[in-house]
Amino acid sequence: QILTIKEPLDMPRVGPSIVKTKLELVSLGNDSVRIIFPSDIDIQAEKTGNKETDTNVDWVDACEIPGINIAATLQTHGANGMIRLWEVDPEVTSAHLKVWKEMFGMKEDAIRASVSDKLELLSSKHGLAEGTSTSPPKLDTPKHGKEDPSNNPHVGGNTWAGGTGGSNTAGLGGRGGPYRLDKGHKVHQVSEAAKAEVDEELKKKAREINRRAFAKRLEEIDMSESQQNEYDRFYNAVEEEIAQLRVILQSVEAKTKERIWLKNQSFGDLDDSRLVDGVTGEKLIYKRRGTEDSTPGIMSDKPKRLRFVMDCSGSMYRFNGQDGRLERQCAVAIMLMEALDGFETRFQYSIVGHSGEDDEIPLVDYGNAPKTAKERLKVVQSMVAHSQFCYSGDMTLEATELAIQDVVKEEADDYFVFVLSDANLRRYGIPPQRFGQVLQLDEKVNACAIFIASIGEEADRLRKELPAGKSFVCFDTSELPLLLRQVFVSQVLQ
Repeated sequence: QILTIKEPLDMPRVGPSIVKTKLELVSLGNDSVRIIFPSDIDIQAEKTGNKETDTNVDWVDACEIPGINIAATLQTHGANGMIRLWEVDPEVTSAHLKVWKEMFGMKEDAIRASVSDKLELLSSKHGLAEGTSTSPPKLDTPKHGKEDPSNNPHVGGNTWAGGTGGSNTAGLGGRGGPYRLDKGHKVHQVSEAAKAEVDEELKKKAREINRRAFAKRLEEIDMSESQQNEYDRFYNAVEEEIAQLRVILQSVEAKTKERIWLKNQSFGDLDDSRLVDGVTGEKLIYKRRGTEDSTPGIMSDKPKRLRFVMDCSGSMYRFNGQDGRLERQCAVAIMLMEALDGFETRFQYSIVGHSGEDDEIPLVDYGNAPKTAKERLKVVQSMVAHSQFCYSGDMTLEATELAIQDVVKEEADDYFVFVLSDANLRRYGIPPQRFGQVLQLDEKVNACAIFIASIGEEADRLRKELPAGKSFVCFDTSELPLLLRQVFVSQVLQ
C-alpha cells in the first residue's frame, strides 16, 4: 500500500481550522485507490472551561511504530498538542474490529453502528485467534457435560465439557454453564444478548453446581501427593529471577550484619581520638572490629511487612489461553515464595487473591510462609481454582483497601502492598481517580498496582491517570516476573 499526501484543495473554513489537503491510499493487493478528505477525520473539539481549543490538524507521513502496520497507519498532530494514530486501511481496520468484537461479545448492530473509517484502534501485540458463536442451543439445566476422551473441539453445543460458545455445560465463551473449563481449544464467544437470556432460576442451579465442584477441587488440591512436574514448570519459568532476587536479599542481609569499628571498648586497638581521655585516666579508650549488639532496653530492627494481592478473577482464567496471564501470575507467586524463603526475620509477607465475588482470598498468612514445593504448589493451584469457579465482577478497590488496612495491623519497619490486576476496571464502572485515592489511603503504606494483559489501551490509561510511581504496566505477560522483581527491588530494597 502507498499513502500519499496530495496538493492543497480549495476548501472553505468551517468552524475550527482544518487542513486543506487530501490523502491518496493505493492498495496494491486489491488494485484499489481510495481518497481520504480531512472531513473524514472527525476530531471532537476539546474544551477547557468555556473556551474551545484549536483542533487544527496536519497530516504526517505514515510512521514506523513497532507492532503496527506502517502502510496502514497515519499520524496527525493537532494544534492543541494531541497526537493521534489512524488506521486508514479498511482490511486492517476490519480485522482489528473483529478482534474487538470477539473480545467483548458485542451485539452485531452495535458493531455496525461503530464501523467507520474514523475508527481508531491500537494493534494488539498478541494475535487473538478466536471466533463467534451466533446460534447457541436453547437454555436448559446446567451441568458439567460429558468428557470427550479424544479431546476434540466442540463449538456451539450443549453436550461436551470444555466446549466453547455453547449452552449449559462447563466451558468457555458460552452461557448458562456452571463454571469455566479450558481444554486448550479456540474459543468461540456468544453475544452479551445471548448471555442475558439466562434467567435467575438457571443461574441459581448453576451456582449450586459451581460451589460443589469448587469444594471438590479444593479437596483434591489438599490431597495431592506428587505433582513435582507441575511445580517445576512454574519454577523453571522464573528460576533466573529467583536467583537474582535472592542475591539482592542476601546482600541486604549481609549489610545488616556488617562488621564495624566498636568504640569505647576496654580492650583492642588504641583509639587515636581518645588519647587525651587516656591521659586523664579514662579506661574505655580502645576500639575493635565486631558486630554491633542491640542496646539493652531497645527492640531490634522490626521486619518489613508486605502483602501481595493477586488477581484471581474470572477473566484471568478466561483469557489465559490467549496470553498466559494466569500462568505468569502463578509463576510470580512461586518466585516470591522461593526468593523470600529464609528471610523471615527481615520480611514478613502474606498473599491474598481478589475476584468478582471476594475481596480477600487467603493464600499465605503472615509468619506462615509455605516451606515445601508441595505447599507452594497448593497456593498457585488455589489461585487457579478460584479464577476458574468465581463469578464475574471486580473487587480490586475493595481488595486494595483491605490490604492497606491489614498490613499495618502489626508494628513493622515499613509497609508495602502490591496489587496485580488485569485492568478491566472500566467494564465495571470503576474510575481511576477512585483507585488512586485508595492507593494513597494510608501515608505509612507504600502501595502500587501492576496492570497486566490489558485490553486495548486500558492499562496504559490507568497508569497515566493514577498518581506517579503508583502504577506499572505489563503488556507482554512473559515479562511479568521480571517487572515485579524490578518493582519489588525499587520499592522495598531502595
